[in-house]
Order: sequence, then C-alpha cells, then structure tokens
Amino acid sequence: MNEKDLKRTSKFLSLILRHQPEKIGLTLDTHGWASVDELIKKSNSNNISFTKEELDFVVRTNDKQRFTFNEDKTKIRANQGHSLKNVTIVTETKTPPPFLYHGTVAKFIPSIKENGLQKMSRQHVHLSSDLETAKKVGSRRGKPIILTVQSDHMHKKGFKFFLSENGVWLTNLVPTQFIKFEDL
Repeated sequence: MNEKDLKRTSKFLSLILRHQPEKIGLTLDTHGWASVDELIKKSNSNNISFTKEELDFVVRTNDKQRFTFNEDKTKIRANQGHSLKNVTIVTETKTPPPFLYHGTVAKFIPSIKENGLQKMSRQHVHLSSDLETAKKVGSRRGKPIILTVQSDHMHKKGFKFFLSENGVWLTNLVPTQFIKFEDL
C-alpha cells in the first residue's frame, strides 16, 4: 500500500467508523465495533477497496492509533472522536495527570475564552498528556497554540475524565477558569 492509498484509507475509516457508517450501509454496535468482513465488503462495493492485510497495516501504522481491532481481529472500531450519539466507547472514569494540553489555533481563542473548550459535534473534548501531541493537533489548522488545562483542579471539582485506548484524554467540557491563557 503506497502512502497515498494509506492516507486515503485512513481518512475513509475515520469517516465511516467515527461519523457516517450509514454512508456505506455499515452498522456499528453501541461500543462502536463493526465487523471487519462487513466493512471490507461494503467499502469495496463503494469504490474504496482494501484487503484484511491492508486494513491491518493501516491500523498498525496510523500515527495517532485511531483504530483498534478486537482480540481475534474480527471487529474494528475508532478509539474516540465519534459524533455518533448511539456509540459509547469509554465508560470508566480515570484520574488525570495534573495538567493536560489542547492544541488549537488563534481564530478559536476568543470563543474558548468565552465558552471554554466544548465538545462541539464530538462526544468529548480531546486533551493530550504531552505538548508534542497537542502541537500536532493544533498544527492541522495552522500555527498551533497550546492551552494548558488544570485537569487536577477540574477532577477535584467533580469533572469526569476518560482515557481512550490510544492515550487521548477525554472530558465533556473544560470551563475557562481551568484553562491557562497567560501566554496568549
């Protein structure tokens, strides 16, 4: 699989497994799992063709580890980022580290200062435990601005945090009082 096909397949999987499984007539269970055979069959009939081996390669080499197989590789799901309301990936709360980070760009800062970090169309706000990952996330839309979230204070105030299988921290909202803006 060349780099172009790898990227195209990864983007397609993100669309189907996180947002629009109905686009190819795929059904996800309540935990986001889809049958690998059904995914391949329905993808192939919608002009996106890949084999089990190529799918395995995409899952293994995805830089953000967005996808996971079950133990026998008969099912696949996205680890987080779903906009689907009937899919719940994480249910167990976790104690976060003292600080987490969120990568964004300048045009969103006024809204964040007013409303905090909101999940928007996703199920959760996504946070990183390291600066480098937050920079990569922010860089997707331009020059990154990294916000520091006082996650320990949030947790002590009763906010719930979840940790996805690929290490992304998730929460429902980050109010402005828990965000450090002083470097902006």
